Amino acid sequence: MPFPGGLWWLLCCRQGFTLLRRDYGDADREADGEAEEEASFELRAQGDQVGATGTGTGTGAAAGRGVVSLLVSEEMRSLIVEKGPGPVEEDPDALVKGWLQREVRGGVKTPWIRPRKYWFVLTPDSLDYYSSNEKGAKRLGSLVLTSLCSVLWPDKQTYKETGYWSVTVFGRKHCYRLYSEHLNEAVRWVCAVQKVIDSKAPVQTPTQLLMRDVEEHCGSPEVLEQIYRCNPILRYTSSPLYAPLLPFPYGSLDQSAPGPRSYTTLRDEAVKLFNSLQQLESQRDPVPLIQGILQTCLDLPPLVDEIYCQLVKQTTEPPAPGGPGDLHYWQLLTCMSCTFLPSPPVLRFLRFHLDRTESRFPASEMAKYACFIREALGKTRGRECVPSLEEILVLMRRQEMVCTVHCPGAAACSVAISSHTTAEEVARELVSRLGLSQSPNLFALYEQSRLREQPVGSSTLLADVLTSLAGEEREQDAPCRLCFKHYGFLDTDNVPRDSLEFALLFEQAHEMVLRGYVPTSEETLQTLAALRLQSLNSDFSTHAPFPRLEELFPPHVLHARLPAPRPDPPTPKCRGARLRAGLLAGGLWGHSLAKQRAERDQRLRGRLREEGASTMAAIVEKWKLLQGMGRPEAMAAYVALVREWPGFGSTLFDVDLRASPVGAGPQRLWLGIGAKAVSLYKPGEPEPLDSFCYGRISSFGASDSSTFRLSVEDRDLLFETSQVDEIAQLLTTYLASTGARRPPRPQEPAPGPPLDPDPAALPRGLCPVAGPWQRPPPTGSFGS
Repeated sequence: MPFPGGLWWLLCCRQGFTLLRRDYGDADREADGEAEEEASFELRAQGDQVGATGTGTGTGAAAGRGVVSLLVSEEMRSLIVEKGPGPVEEDPDALVKGWLQREVRGGVKTPWIRPRKYWFVLTPDSLDYYSSNEKGAKRLGSLVLTSLCSVLWPDKQTYKETGYWSVTVFGRKHCYRLYSEHLNEAVRWVCAVQKVIDSKAPVQTPTQLLMRDVEEHCGSPEVLEQIYRCNPILRYTSSPLYAPLLPFPYGSLDQSAPGPRSYTTLRDEAVKLFNSLQQLESQRDPVPLIQGILQTCLDLPPLVDEIYCQLVKQTTEPPAPGGPGDLHYWQLLTCMSCTFLPSPPVLRFLRFHLDRTESRFPASEMAKYACFIREALGKTRGRECVPSLEEILVLMRRQEMVCTVHCPGAAACSVAISSHTTAEEVARELVSRLGLSQSPNLFALYEQSRLREQPVGSSTLLADVLTSLAGEEREQDAPCRLCFKHYGFLDTDNVPRDSLEFALLFEQAHEMVLRGYVPTSEETLQTLAALRLQSLNSDFSTHAPFPRLEELFPPHVLHARLPAPRPDPPTPKCRGARLRAGLLAGGLWGHSLAKQRAERDQRLRGRLREEGASTMAAIVEKWKLLQGMGRPEAMAAYVALVREWPGFGSTLFDVDLRASPVGAGPQRLWLGIGAKAVSLYKPGEPEPLDSFCYGRISSFGASDSSTFRLSVEDRDLLFETSQVDEIAQLLTTYLASTGARRPPRPQEPAPGPPLDPDPAALPRGLCPVAGPWQRPPPTGSFGS
């Protein structure tokens, strides 16, 4: 039975009054509870600090008590629950005051309920809000402001969703989400709150105060023992950690690492990491957990010091020194020391802990780990990747890794490396081991995969290179390896034919031929393929193994013989025509087109097989003519044919030339960097379009991440390429090797430094000062 209209009106009014009463009452009770909880927590935290540091002895403990008492007195001024009768317009402590809207309970602003306004007052110690601006109004809440608080600027996304500009202030236990209808007002509040936060003295945790006390009394064993005995926060614990050992800002400002991993605030992540450390004790295979902790530290660098402090805590007076759980902590500390370097205060505290462990447990496994860690800390610098599972296993045993380097034309070399070995150190060792010390040419390590090949920077850690190659190999499902090759050719005419360097030169020349970087006739390419077969298998035999054609002959030559595919019909511009075309494509006409494309592709593949078979037959006929030629003679003849091209010895880069930043479309060219000159080639043409000796080059560098600038006398050449760093570094290396000298020419907007390289160092000044986007170019070569 439906209710009468009057009864409906009464029920609606009653429900509305109930909602209003519940809204006002809950808001008041919520604010009082927040203020009381915030105040009591801050007081309790400060009391814990006094108890933690007041148990020490000597001047260090007294100093700790003095610092904490100052912090307590500063915080006590803003922890008064009742601040008089209410806000007063003439309050001298009020910095900013005004009406703001606060988010309702539940954290979601409903569009059909207008948020309620409160009177907010910002003082030098806190952010308070009242029910109104009248004298005697009740204070509904207060957020104590310390140096760890943070504030978020208003963002457009929130304004688009709600119609309000948001101001978020993060405290220790709570955050205030405030809203204003005007952007200027929101910015004024953000700037004022941030200024108060910046004026606060840095908050120090009990662990930081005790670290300072330990450093001050490192020469007093009795005082140190009393500090450790009276402060459990410095010792092992089996209980969970409810707060980090070091101070972290409240809130989540720019703390999310890019990529698939998602993180919460730094404080929460620090507590989670301590839980992971405790799980490490009972792990039968700790390697995956260790790698996960290292990955978190790489994603969130501020947590590095926190993990070091947690590991020092858990390895101090454990219940079973030297047991499996304790050794897992030391193994993680070993991996940390080879991956991350802590800040100076934490580093000093860590070194003291290592010395204390070695003195208390000499000749133990813990002492051996402590000695290894101390040596590693002296060599560690930033890592780009976390250690791989294989590297972690090696570090847990305090051993060296074995790196396999492939040398074209020679057997692979195994080199023992550590987590701190650079590519230049390995390259120098290989130069010495392979007898290339007297060669005038330059050598380097290369990362080589199916899709790319690039030199490894001389200062790059080889452990990072191996880790990245292993990841790339898993993604591409193709082998990736590390190679040792020529980096720069200073003299290719006087290389002895019976030397290992000539074999390297032969293999590198063959790679250039297969990539199409040796412009010559197809007849010469077939002759080169026959010489390659003679060097591999000696005389012709039907039982000799035949490599694939793409390993002997440039594949692009065969593809060039095929007819160009017919372009698809253009898409109609008229809407009706597009609709009809779409209907036809989705019906029988579309199936017919797909069938035609499949038949066309099949015909092209058949034509390609025919061309390949005819080319292989021609190569075999030329191979039969080389009967009796030895392997050294075949290699020498191959290199002699390639050397007929004037650009042999240059490193070619695919670039797009732009005459000016705004102009016609770019022109695809080869940029050849040689020992004496820089040349421009049209792809496939043997003669250069232009060539510039190094004396004509006034400066060069990167205009942006994909544009290389080359200043030649009175003109600037701009090249679009993805190999800006490689081109710049190779030019720098050749200039350092040849000792080219030329005074600088003024450049705009910044002048280029002089081309006067120091023979003992690479002339980095030739490149413009790198911007924030540009990393230093790799330096993967060196002179012998």
